[in-house]
Amino acid sequence: MATIVMDRIGRVFISLQQIREVPRMLTEAAPSMHGTVKDTEVPFYFRERYVCTGYRPINQNWRYYILSLFQRHNETINIWTHLLAFAVFLARFGQLAETVDFVSDPHSWPLLILILSSLIYSAFSVAAHLLGGKSELCHYSFFFLDYVGVAQYQYGSAIVHFYYAVDEGLHRHVHGIFMPAATILSSLSCLGCCYGRYCNHSLPTWVCKVFQVVPSALAFIWDSSPVAKRLMSWSTASNDPAAIFHFCQVAFFLSCTFFFNCPLLERCLPGRCDFVGQSHQIFHVFLSCCTLCQIHSSHLDYVGRRELYSRLHRNDEAALFVGLYVVTLVSCALIVGFMLRKVKQVLDLKAKSK
Repeated sequence: MATIVMDRIGRVFISLQQIREVPRMLTEAAPSMHGTVKDTEVPFYFRERYVCTGYRPINQNWRYYILSLFQRHNETINIWTHLLAFAVFLARFGQLAETVDFVSDPHSWPLLILILSSLIYSAFSVAAHLLGGKSELCHYSFFFLDYVGVAQYQYGSAIVHFYYAVDEGLHRHVHGIFMPAATILSSLSCLGCCYGRYCNHSLPTWVCKVFQVVPSALAFIWDSSPVAKRLMSWSTASNDPAAIFHFCQVAFFLSCTFFFNCPLLERCLPGRCDFVGQSHQIFHVFLSCCTLCQIHSSHLDYVGRRELYSRLHRNDEAALFVGLYVVTLVSCALIVGFMLRKVKQVLDLKAKSK
C-alpha cells in the first residue's frame, strides 16, 4: 500500500515539474513579439478612422500574426468577439443536432444553412482581422473573404425568413422570385463591399461606404421582409413565442448597422479607443447577438409553424434553396477572383513604378 502511495506521489511530483516547464516552453516556441506601432508607421490602407495606435507592423512572418491572437493591439477585440461567437454558434449547433434531424428532414435544411452560414461568417471575420495585416495583398484577400462570409450569411437569413417566418399572403406574391432575388442581392452585396474596399486608396471614405452599405441594405430589406410583415401584424394576444426573438434580432441588427457606419466613440474620444471601445467592436457584439436571436427564433418557428410551412413549400423546395446557396457561394467566389485580379494589377503597377 505504501509503495502505491509513494508511486502516485512521485507521478504528481513529475507532473508538477512538467507544468513548471510550460512557461519556458511557450517562451521558446513563441519568439519575442514586435510591439505595436502608430498609424503613421503603416500604409494608409491599413488605417482606421480615429484609431491612432495599436497597429501591428507589416511584412512579418505568419507565426507573428497567428500569435498576435494573444497580443494587445487594435484588432484583438475584433478577433476575439467573433472567435467567441463562433464557439457559441458551434455549441448551439451541437444542442440543436440532438433534437433536429438535419439529415433526413428536408424542412430542417434552411435552419442548417443559417447555422453553417453563421459559422462561416464568424470564421472568415476572425481570419480577416487576424491575418489581414500581413501585407497589402493579404489585406485585400482576407477582407474579400470576409465579405463572402457576409454575403452568404445574408442568403442564410433570407432562406429561414422565407421558409419559416413568411405568412400566406406574402408568400402568394413573392413565391418563385424571393430566393433567386436573395441570391442576386447577396452577390451584389459581395461585389459592392469588395469594390468599396478596392477603391479605398483612390476614393473618399464616404464613397467607399456607399458601395458597401447600399447593396447590403437592399439585401437586408428584402431578406427581412417576411419578418417585418409578421411583426407588424403581431399583437400581445397572439401566441407567438418566436416574436420576441424576431424583435430582438431586428433591434440588434439596426444597432450594429449604426455602429458599422458611425465611428461615434472614436470620433468623440480620439486616441482613447485604440484598443477597447471601437465602434467596429460593438458592431461585432451586436451582430453576434442578432445571429443568436435569429437562430433561436428560426428554431422556434421550425418547431411551432410546421403545419404552415409544410403546406406553403413543396417537398423539393428545400433542396432547391440549398442549391441556390451553392450558387451564391460560387458567385461570390467568382467576384472575389475578379477583384483580386484587379488588386494584383494595381500592385504590379506599383512595383514597376518603384
